[in-house]
Amino acid sequence: KEEWVCLGFFVQEEDTEEEPKLKYERLTNGVTEILQKDAASCMTVHDKFLALGTHFGKVYLLDIQGNVTQKFEISPVKINQISLDESGDHVGICSEDGKVQVFGLYTREGFHENFDCPIKVVALHPQFSKSNNKQFVTGGNKLLLYERNWLNRWKTSVLHEGEGNITNVKWRANLIAWANNVGVKIYDISSKQRITNVLRDNTNLRPDMYPCSLCWKDNTTLIIGWGSSVKICVVKERDPTEMRDLPSRYVEIVSAFETEFFISGLAPLADQLVTLYYVKDSSEHMEEEFRTRPRLDIIQSLPEGCEEISSDALTVRNFQENQCRDYRLEHSEGESLFYIISPKDIVVAKERDQDDHIDWLLEKKKYEEALMAAEISFRNIKRHDVQKIGMAYINHLVERGDYDAAARKCQKVLGKNMDLWENEVYRFKTIGQLKAISQYLPRGDLRLRPAIYEMILHEFLKTDYEGFATLIREWPGELYNNMAIVQAVNEHLKKDPTNSMLLTTLAELYTYDQRYDRALEIYLKLRHKDVYQLIHKHNLFSAIKDKIVLLMDFDKEMDKVVEELKDRPELLHVYLHKLFKRDHHKGQKYHERQISLYAEYDRPNLLPFLRESMHCPLEKALEICQQRHFVEETVFLLSRMGNCRRALQMIMEELADVDKAIEFAKEQDDRELWDDLISYSIDKPPFITGLLNNIGTHVDPILLIHRIKEGMEIPNLRDSLVKILQDYNLQILLREGCKKILVADSLSLLQRMHRTQKRGVRVDDTAQAFGVVVFHCRHMFHKECLPSPGNVPGIQYCNICSAKRRGPGSGILEMKK
Repeated sequence: KEEWVCLGFFVQEEDTEEEPKLKYERLTNGVTEILQKDAASCMTVHDKFLALGTHFGKVYLLDIQGNVTQKFEISPVKINQISLDESGDHVGICSEDGKVQVFGLYTREGFHENFDCPIKVVALHPQFSKSNNKQFVTGGNKLLLYERNWLNRWKTSVLHEGEGNITNVKWRANLIAWANNVGVKIYDISSKQRITNVLRDNTNLRPDMYPCSLCWKDNTTLIIGWGSSVKICVVKERDPTEMRDLPSRYVEIVSAFETEFFISGLAPLADQLVTLYYVKDSSEHMEEEFRTRPRLDIIQSLPEGCEEISSDALTVRNFQENQCRDYRLEHSEGESLFYIISPKDIVVAKERDQDDHIDWLLEKKKYEEALMAAEISFRNIKRHDVQKIGMAYINHLVERGDYDAAARKCQKVLGKNMDLWENEVYRFKTIGQLKAISQYLPRGDLRLRPAIYEMILHEFLKTDYEGFATLIREWPGELYNNMAIVQAVNEHLKKDPTNSMLLTTLAELYTYDQRYDRALEIYLKLRHKDVYQLIHKHNLFSAIKDKIVLLMDFDKEMDKVVEELKDRPELLHVYLHKLFKRDHHKGQKYHERQISLYAEYDRPNLLPFLRESMHCPLEKALEICQQRHFVEETVFLLSRMGNCRRALQMIMEELADVDKAIEFAKEQDDRELWDDLISYSIDKPPFITGLLNNIGTHVDPILLIHRIKEGMEIPNLRDSLVKILQDYNLQILLREGCKKILVADSLSLLQRMHRTQKRGVRVDDTAQAFGVVVFHCRHMFHKECLPSPGNVPGIQYCNICSAKRRGPGSGILEMKK
């Protein structure tokens, strides 16, 4: 199993709360044995494998776990560089004694050459496997390009010389970038032109001790790191009008900045940059410089600087003995893996995934964020479980003493796991915090054992009567044994028989248990406001006959109240209004008086009263409303009394509200009423607009359109006509849909009838001897008892079923015929 470690292997620059961006692992297995006897000098990375060169002239092919798959004895001295093409089928190797070998890993073809000087670099064409791209470059004191011609011979060209040793080379697509003692050059292999020369900044540093780092971010972006300087260069196409004798491409430096330490390697990470630093401390009191751990930083490049995203100090083996040139940084583009190579250690850095993010949050005790992250990406996490993280969060809250928050999280974390719920309840009981978890227990379709709820109710009953009453009101009575709780409440009432809260709760328990007489007795004794609701809801009128004295003390009789308030009409209105709102029928004999009271003191509630009352005399109400010129109320009463035309006329003439008129016509659904409305509106353009917008689903709009006078200006006519067409289209669609449904239903019923009539009918053997006829309706008749076939010879029908369809007595008449 792959183990990625983040603590103990690296040290963050500062003890901050920032999360690391990368995780690290040592490359072990075969690499460990190699580096015990030898030292790494270079390495290159392919998506399929790794190629490691050593100081003793050996090249090892490794899998990504570090196991050796192949070994090549190249030279007795240091391997300087290894190059692979994109397919991973060919490899180029150069060594300190001047040997250069280019060969196929799976073929016999190859190139072998010995030079009289050390060859520092070699780079294959990225598409070297293709026959037309058999090219590679080598660099010692000059840069040579090798190309295989059509005669299968290698042709050599000098691309550059005279500026010292070539220290690095990177080939991407058609561009070759190399570094020498003076600077960095880029050569375009397609146009055979050198297109730039980027001079190095830190000329006081020895180029062999602080070599240049090159890295292609993409086919046109080159990142240069030299000393403490970083430059990001972009290769661009030159405008044809500006070419003259210039190359077709040019290089623009889009970002340049200085770093705090010396650069040993560079690699891209999306739009950011991974930088390997060589760090040394020098002090006035120290004769020699002190080498510290190398750093791997992620930085964000800016046009005139950079921003540090993260910084890790790596504890690689023998870092005290290493120099800047001993470190290298290679990366795998496919998986965002970064390899830090030093003589005695190889470290792999990888972007942290969601599991690592959750690990860090849990380590920092940020359980809320960890739980949220696990819930959001539960499909992608592999090492964590949402419920286990939630349980860890609950444990943390309990340890911290935040019991209410812990109980609240139980509802989300425990979900439908009843075993976990019961375990948590008993844990809260152990720590004396049953009250905290009580309000979050499941009480719907999923429930715990009744004993759990009873245990919590008993706990509240001992210490908190108010909380006990709240639970009884909120919890369904099916959750617990009602009789056991009633008995417990009665035991407490023996000690405190006048406790109103316990008595009220006991009444509610009796109600749940359908012992309404006991509940009613308690409510009347307490003069509780819910006594009338209990009586009406459960029809307990017979139960209060022997408790009439208590009821009279509880509330005054209605007639007596009305008699006492007859001299205070405004208060009488308030009383009758409340009575009406509670029960529309209870004070029905006072509804006629209430009309005048509403008209005088509370007109806004007059119309709702007229609508809801079934005992209000309409003629009296109409007279009062007409006297006071209450138009809306008069319109309602006229329509209720059947005089819809007069009601419509009042809306149009006195209210002048076309929307109300249209709404009124819709409610009545009377064709003559619509005609009256159209006639009244035909000379009023705003009314016509309102009609066009609303009558499409009730009246044929053509009737209205034909009656509009020519030349009349109607506001928003186009929008109204568009709406009519849309309404018509909608009606057509609805009709077609209904027709399809009707046809489908008819077919289904026909098939059902056909299947039913095809079924056989069981008849006794004796029936056959008496000449019995059996119909599909399962009625049986003797042949001589059947009526004559009628007009259609040979067709008989069941006399009973036919009589049911034609009405009472028709069967007897038929028999007489």
